[in-house]
Amino acid sequence: MAKIITIVNQKGGVGKTTTTVNLAAALAILEKRTLLIDFDPQGNATTGVGIDKATLKLQIYDALIGRVPLTDCILPTDTQNLFCVPGNIDLTGAEIELVHEFAREHKLKEALQSIQNDWDYILIDCPPSLGLLTVNAMTASTDVIVPIQCEYYALEGVSQLLTTIRLIQKNLNPGLNILGILLTMFDKRVNLSMQVAKEVHRYFKEKVFRSVIPRNIKLTEAPSFGKPIFLYDIRSPGAMSYLNLANEVIERYK
Repeated sequence: MAKIITIVNQKGGVGKTTTTVNLAAALAILEKRTLLIDFDPQGNATTGVGIDKATLKLQIYDALIGRVPLTDCILPTDTQNLFCVPGNIDLTGAEIELVHEFAREHKLKEALQSIQNDWDYILIDCPPSLGLLTVNAMTASTDVIVPIQCEYYALEGVSQLLTTIRLIQKNLNPGLNILGILLTMFDKRVNLSMQVAKEVHRYFKEKVFRSVIPRNIKLTEAPSFGKPIFLYDIRSPGAMSYLNLANEVIERYK
């Protein structure tokens, strides 16, 4: 049975998609059969693995509304062991269309049931909101990872996110676990980064991953080439950090 991990933070610009794409690629490099699901209407995770979201014939939206089985939407990527279920702007309509559906929060979970045994890890990239798509992702998941950027207002909105997670645990998915808190955009030369890291460790304690994602220009450039960091610059600090994170994720499941 696959470990299904949603990478979630309703705050934009925290490295959520960067983390989803590069953690998925790192797990694949470590010979884990990995599926990336782009559940964000912006479709940035789709383009981040080299898939043109403008020419998609099928995507996660089609599986979500029951038009096709999810397996029909899976595409290969240039990274061995990494596959992607792409997404695009059509997902915006799904939030509206599903509002009046029965068990609307369980649509992604239902779509995933037929493929769960085919993968070691399934990673879901969410929109920067706590709407119906994000609720669907967390309802379908075994775990969540919360990226927090090492900048001003880093913890802003995190209490709201934790409240949402608790509500989902109580009402929709009792087994949902916070796998870890990930510090992103860390710059050890800046006092603010050190202060934010200290505050996050004080608040979340052992839930914080040892691996920290640095502020790294190569991580910023890679998506514009449609590549995970490992295909763009495998020797960069960003690549090493995500490989360390992948090992730590595997370790937390032992």
